[in-house]
Amino acid sequence: MKSVAQLLNAKPDQQVYTITPDAVVLDALRLMAEKNLGGLPVVEGNQVVGFFSERDYARRMALQGRSSADTTIREVMTAPVITVDTHLNIDKCMSIMTERHLRHLPVVENGELLGLLSIGDLVKAAIAEQADLIQQLEQYIRGE
Repeated sequence: MKSVAQLLNAKPDQQVYTITPDAVVLDALRLMAEKNLGGLPVVEGNQVVGFFSERDYARRMALQGRSSADTTIREVMTAPVITVDTHLNIDKCMSIMTERHLRHLPVVENGELLGLLSIGDLVKAAIAEQADLIQQLEQYIRGE
């Protein structure tokens, strides 16, 4: 079972885009649209203090009639944010995401944001591991 560290190292694009809590929602939406992201870790100083997602926008902005140009991220972000460290494995991360209804998990080690895992990253890794296991079992059955 791959660890979070292995999964992060295997990601082709390790760039993590963030937003500050004092930025306005419109800035976050522009960044998310430009980079094709579903959410952004909210970082103050070097600390992850929250997460802003499309879901936060839909529930806390659009449905409440707020203005994206006048509302700060701090007012609508999900906080506290659930993070993982590099030692967890894919199964544990998938379990956390399923139980907490999350689509993104910031990876934090010693207080520093190292990366961001999406549910897509985890599903892709789990499918690859299952395919490898199937291939090994088929080779074993054939006596190779």
